[in-house]
Amino acid sequence: MRPCLACILIVALPQTLRAEDIGPASRIERVTVYRDAALVTRTAPLDLPEGASRVTLRGLPAALDPASVQVSAQADGALTIGAVDVRLVPGEAKVVLDPALQETIDALKDERDGVAARVQALDAKRTAIELYAKAAPGSLGVEGKPFDVAQWQGAWDAIGSGLAGTLQELGQARKRHLDLDARITAAERARPRTVQPGAPQHEISLALQAGAALHGTVVVSYRVAGATWQPAYEARLGTEAGKTTLDLLRRAQVSQRTGEDWNNVELSVSTLTLNRSGAAPELAPLQVSFFEPPSPDLPGPEARSKTRALAIPAPAARRAFEDSAREKADSDGAVPRPAPQEAEVQKATIETAGYQVSYRVPGRIDLAQAGLSKTFALASRRVQPALSVVATPELDQTAYFRASFPLDDEAPLLPGDVSLYRDNVFVGRTPLKLTVPGESVDLGFGIDDRVKITRVPLRRRENEPTWFGQTKTDLREFKTTVRNLHAEPIRIAVSDRIPFSENSTLVVEQLRETTAPTEKQPNDRRGVLVWSYDYRPGEQREIRLSYRLKWPSERDVVFSPRP
Repeated sequence: MRPCLACILIVALPQTLRAEDIGPASRIERVTVYRDAALVTRTAPLDLPEGASRVTLRGLPAALDPASVQVSAQADGALTIGAVDVRLVPGEAKVVLDPALQETIDALKDERDGVAARVQALDAKRTAIELYAKAAPGSLGVEGKPFDVAQWQGAWDAIGSGLAGTLQELGQARKRHLDLDARITAAERARPRTVQPGAPQHEISLALQAGAALHGTVVVSYRVAGATWQPAYEARLGTEAGKTTLDLLRRAQVSQRTGEDWNNVELSVSTLTLNRSGAAPELAPLQVSFFEPPSPDLPGPEARSKTRALAIPAPAARRAFEDSAREKADSDGAVPRPAPQEAEVQKATIETAGYQVSYRVPGRIDLAQAGLSKTFALASRRVQPALSVVATPELDQTAYFRASFPLDDEAPLLPGDVSLYRDNVFVGRTPLKLTVPGESVDLGFGIDDRVKITRVPLRRRENEPTWFGQTKTDLREFKTTVRNLHAEPIRIAVSDRIPFSENSTLVVEQLRETTAPTEKQPNDRRGVLVWSYDYRPGEQREIRLSYRLKWPSERDVVFSPRP
């Protein structure tokens, strides 16, 4: 017959038919790992008689989400899927032994094995002596010559002495062996045995109705917690032979503690996150009001309750709300990076569907549920980056390489760490933020010792007020010198800053001596200035920064970095 896809219907099987209970062995065929869970697809063969049957898949993990179970089937005849029952059953009980006593028993068994070997060796020695004693003295001489009659007495004495000593040692060894056997038996009878229930497991039962005897396959998929994957990247910048290239390799570190081993499965990783709510959270109205003391006519407990409700000042409540949101936003963490691989590796196949991107790892994968991670190469591409040099001389008078390129892939770059190589030399690691297609990727590649940068203060002048109420001032001026020692032109960007104020009585003035910046407040960083120029080989420039602060003399000022 031509195979057909079974209809997935919830129907009631006739009560007059007795359903045969079948428990086929199932295997995991495919696994898709998401950022916080996995979708597991199992298959099991069907060999059904005509009429009603009940197929039960056993030994499924406790972390299985019953609401996520989906069932389908293919068969060579008409087949109807009825009720699907997912239940949690207790695991197989385990006997737990006292570890200290078990260690003693193991030591006794090891000693007994040694004594048994000693008994075997002595027994072989006794047999050899007895065989020697049975030989005629005339044939025991050297080179086949018979013993002289005068030597026979010495031979008899040697055989008798050797046999007596061997029999004595053999008796002692056998006695020690019996003693160890008795001690081991007594210890095993006396040790306490604690019976612990095994880990619970899920079972999925399917009510099936076959129009005739048929063969087929049932497919069950379910979501399971305890699986995750973390992105990791490797960026290799090549600047040799006058050509600049950047190879970006995506990797995935997959680990799982789902309660079941994945053996010989098709593995994919997806950019989706499953365990979050399907809808955006809804904001409740937030009322702000003035603090009012409790009314004296309220009863004690009610008054105290109202006091607690009203005694949260608005700034404190806002801070608590912001702290809670910040803790929720910072819940994601970084992961360890994979070691760089020099050999060529197979790449995953990218699959785009709607709003998610999946990478299918080639071949079949084994991944035990012990929590150990495996690293897979997902994709790689070569781009032509724009090279520049960046420096922040107020903090570090060192120039750093930077490579930038637009992301034009189908998939975003998820947050992760990047291992950086410049001309095949490892220069460090850097975190990568979430980057979606169309945004720019900026990666630093270590120190550039062919750009020299110095920053020195030129002047600082403060006035000392002579009477109360006079304005106090503080003038500061700095000079930054930048020199390109490369044999080719290169763009160099220098960042510096002036403080900003949110108080009208504390005034910050940028003075005319300041070199006009090419960019102000990059990425909305207030007070930050950038001077970015193309430097010719050997070219040197000076950048000046000058500002003045004014504030009432009776107040003190502090400088505080702000995010």
